Amino acid sequence: MTTTDSLRSGPGTTGRSGGGGDHGRLPGREHLPARQTAPDPSGVPVLDVVVPVYNEEKDLRPCVLRLHGHLSRTFPYAFRITVADNASTDATPAVAAALAAELRGVRYVRLEEKGRGRALRTVWSASDAPVLAYMDVDLSTDLNALLPLVAPLISGHSDLAIGSRLARSARVVRGSKREFISRAYNLILRSSLAAGFSDAQCGFKAIRSEVAERLLPMVEDSGWFFDTELLVLAERAGLRIHEVPVDWIDDPDSTVHIVRTATEDLKGVWRVGRALAVGALPLDRLARPFGDDPRDRALSGVPRGLARQLVGFCVVGVLSTLFYLALYSLFRLGVGPQLANGGALLVSAVANTAANRRLTFGVRGRSGAVRHQAQGLVVFAIGLALTSGSLAALGAASGSPSHSAELAVLITANLAATVLRFLLLRAWVFPARARTRPRTSDDPEDLR
Repeated sequence: MTTTDSLRSGPGTTGRSGGGGDHGRLPGREHLPARQTAPDPSGVPVLDVVVPVYNEEKDLRPCVLRLHGHLSRTFPYAFRITVADNASTDATPAVAAALAAELRGVRYVRLEEKGRGRALRTVWSASDAPVLAYMDVDLSTDLNALLPLVAPLISGHSDLAIGSRLARSARVVRGSKREFISRAYNLILRSSLAAGFSDAQCGFKAIRSEVAERLLPMVEDSGWFFDTELLVLAERAGLRIHEVPVDWIDDPDSTVHIVRTATEDLKGVWRVGRALAVGALPLDRLARPFGDDPRDRALSGVPRGLARQLVGFCVVGVLSTLFYLALYSLFRLGVGPQLANGGALLVSAVANTAANRRLTFGVRGRSGAVRHQAQGLVVFAIGLALTSGSLAALGAASGSPSHSAELAVLITANLAATVLRFLLLRAWVFPARARTRPRTSDDPEDLR
């Protein structure tokens, strides 16, 4: 990597070199101190905007001139624009070097390998600015959204911010093909990775530097999937992502290869989904201190986490009950009610324990999974006794009960067992002391 301006390390430098250092929780968010529009005497900008480019000799100069002029007129903090050249083979390096020499606050960084994610990781990891952003060179996004994008990060309200073309009030001009691909991709993210953000691929994002320091080493992708992976991991870690509706006009001359990019993105979705499923990522390193936001404070008289656990348990319980009843009805076609009940309850109990382990009680990784399933089977035995006893009582009372009567009795018995099941899971199978065990840098799960 070469640069026309050294990577300064003055006050405010995070010293990022790949995520080393303290592996404890992130510090609480604080409002950055107000500074004048004029360059700060320390030489440290508040905002560093990265413009990744590859063979953009035509669009680079008007882009940087427009962005520099907009920031100079409207942005109330010191800023820097960094042109990150992804191994261009045309005149892009010469154009970028000329801009850096001509405009104060513009820097040029050269990388010898392609990849938007690689460019962002390189520049963000070395930057001394407390707020880091990037935008595409075509400036498809209206620049009036830039200050709303970074303001929540400067104020300490949010950890990351993204421009969204799919937000309700966004105004977008683009072809039907790209519109379909964008919406289909975000639908895939929502269904497979439970993503809550609306637009993963809009080239208009920002992040606080201390978050980038911890998050970037966890992101494997160096290409277009970099954005999605960054956002998914941040969201799963509980970081706050601010969305800004944008005005966006498609660039008809875009050089992005849609099919190849989509294929790589789907591979990335599979990789990240698998890593999250097995708990291979130490996301606790990204956690903010509890109480950082008033909504995080524990409710008076309610044990911490109980409300969230009840909601999770109810959701898992409803799905498990439906699964159990479907299995019972299927098994009942070939065997008697007791065997059908036992088989359906056994299968659904294994699935229920696994789901509650991950979703309700937040236990990640494979450690203790076998023991948890064994304990879950004990809970299953209690449920089996209640439901089998109820079926036996029904048979003794009516002789040959109807299928609907059997289902009604089973639903009632399952409801009676649900409260006991939750108490056993919370107090015995997944006790609080096990869920809150502090993890250290040499924890086996961190070395996966």
